[in-house]
Amino acid sequence: MSEHDQNPQPEPVVHTTSAAVSNDDLNLAMLSHLLCILLGFLAPLIIWLMNKDNAAKGFVNDQAKESLNFQITLIIGYVISFILSFVVIGVFLTLILLLANLVLCIIAALAAKKGEAYRYPLTLRLVK
Repeated sequence: MSEHDQNPQPEPVVHTTSAAVSNDDLNLAMLSHLLCILLGFLAPLIIWLMNKDNAAKGFVNDQAKESLNFQITLIIGYVISFILSFVVIGVFLTLILLLANLVLCIIAALAAKKGEAYRYPLTLRLVK
């Protein structure tokens, strides 16, 4: 036996886009994340409602639902920060939520464009 046979090295896992996901679907999934920066929950809601009955749009549906769940979680956070704004800490919480929305939506859009399913951290999964 050679030295190479005794210590096999694991091959790295590479996430690639499935051939079944078209460029249009990747763009639509990317838009479901990016448009949230300006339109909030409306963009992923519209994209999901337009494609939810089409089984061929599974990636788009998954990413639109993920984006919608994140935006619903943010709305809950905004309500909490509004209540806490009477104690001043809510102002800082609102700024943190706005920054988190901007950064995480951009990261999710870049991942969706590559065909990778992105999962937002600390998100309530209400729409399944």
